[in-house]
Parts: sequence; structure tokens; C-alpha cells
Amino acid sequence: MPTRERVQELITAVVTGNHAEAIARFYTETATMQENAGEPRRGLANLVSRERKVTEAVATIVTHPPDLVIVDGDHVAIHWIFDFTDEDGRVRRVDEVALQVWEGDKIATERFFYDSPSAAWRSPA
Repeated sequence: MPTRERVQELITAVVTGNHAEAIARFYTETATMQENAGEPRRGLANLVSRERKVTEAVATIVTHPPDLVIVDGDHVAIHWIFDFTDEDGRVRRVDEVALQVWEGDKIATERFFYDSPSAAWRSPA
């Protein structure tokens, strides 16, 4: 079961932009991540590799500090807002809730819930 302090360490790592490193540090070897109703991605090495590809494919990612964090035993819910900007200045905002199940002080499963159409790329104003 994670402590609130451990969850805050994860949040700090993500907000400061260390996304792939946060996965490497805070997820179990057999962890899974799932986008909405998509197929889960499996295994720590795969999750870290995919996250690096995502971060390398955009110019910037701004991670807003979450406005809601719930820790209930092994279950954690975090409300995240991410702004991805590509090389052309298009922005994609992802406003999501991540539901996590922790094993000890690491995440074993995580599922993201967000409105896919609202997360589409938008041209700069």
C-alpha cells in the first residue's frame, strides 16, 4: 500500500517532466497501462520504451499539478491535465483520470479515462 508521501513523489516526478523515469521508478516489473478501453500495454521495459517514444515525438509536454488525488489503500486516483505541443505548434490537451492499483510502493496496474475527441490535436490560435 502506498503512502501519501510515495504518491506525492510520483506526482512530483511526472510534473517535473520525468515521465519515462517515473515509470521506471514507480511501476512493477509486470505493470500494465491501459488507455480508455484499449488493450493494456504490459511489462516495465515496454512501458518505459513507449513513454520515451511519446515524449520524443513532441516538442514539449506540460504536466499540470493534479487538482485531485485520492489514496484509498492500494487504490489511487489522480486527475491529470497534460498539454502536448508538436513541432508545428499544435496542442493536444489530455484531461484524464488515472486509476492505479499499487503493490507495496509501486504501481501494478493503471488505467486512464479521458474523452478521446477532446484530446485531438488543435492548430495554434
